[in-house]
Amino acid sequence: MKESVTAKTLLNWRLTMLNVGGEASALDWLLDLKGGVRWQQLQALRLYPESTLTLEHGLETLEELWRRHLRQQIPLQYLVGLCPWRDLELKVAPGVLIPRQETELLVDLALGCLSGEDRQGDLHWADLGTGSGCIAIGLAKALPGSQGVAVDQSLEALTQAKANAEALLGSGGLAFAQGDWWEAIPDRWGKLDLVVSNPPYIPAAIWADLERVVRDHEPELALNGGGDGLDAIRAIAGGACAALKPGGWLVLEHHYDQSNAVLELLDRAGLVNRQAHTDLEGVQRFAMAQRPKKTEKD
Repeated sequence: MKESVTAKTLLNWRLTMLNVGGEASALDWLLDLKGGVRWQQLQALRLYPESTLTLEHGLETLEELWRRHLRQQIPLQYLVGLCPWRDLELKVAPGVLIPRQETELLVDLALGCLSGEDRQGDLHWADLGTGSGCIAIGLAKALPGSQGVAVDQSLEALTQAKANAEALLGSGGLAFAQGDWWEAIPDRWGKLDLVVSNPPYIPAAIWADLERVVRDHEPELALNGGGDGLDAIRAIAGGACAALKPGGWLVLEHHYDQSNAVLELLDRAGLVNRQAHTDLEGVQRFAMAQRPKKTEKD
């Protein structure tokens, strides 16, 4: 239920909630997504303490969500049911990985692999381990008319991805397939111009020590990459040359310390033009490589 409050009241409430605990950035995110108060608007309120504004949900509701977040360590995205990502507002729920901001760059890197001619042609691509559908929807919006498929082993994730795609792309904007990496799309092997993936890559030992807000609530299937964190990436790299068309690209996200190991796996898989790319913090978090193009002998 909406509630009108003064700027002074809201700012005092914010200070009280921060004294209870938690990070200011997280609380401001809650005010934005559930209260309807954008960050820039929140900053301006300090200059006009007697001004009034209308919250999309009242302070009592916001406080209940904040205290539940702190008490049970439930991600705010699950409590609110939404996650902003690129220019999208995605619905998320327990059982589906919450999209991370750094993954937004994966879409840009993938699009950078494609020439103008590629985009004009009969373009086929896949998103392996789609989760909420964020990467697939981002690509579909940027590549209208292309043939994209979103793959996930989890039926729960695929259901959420389909709902997000329906809301943001309309019906028929994406195809979906349930299964384990390449095995879900055998009909597309050898036809894919581009494959992107943000697979589970957290090493098992690190997973066991993750903060509760992640370990206790987000799906282990989408995060735990096995002993060294590379189980999924091995499977994806190993099948890439069979699934990509000649000249097709594979673009991956990986753990911050796996760059050399991932590039070596791509090399062993027979992929060429291997590249490492950094995130906005300068950390090597992405790798990409290409299936060799056909030679004249082919």
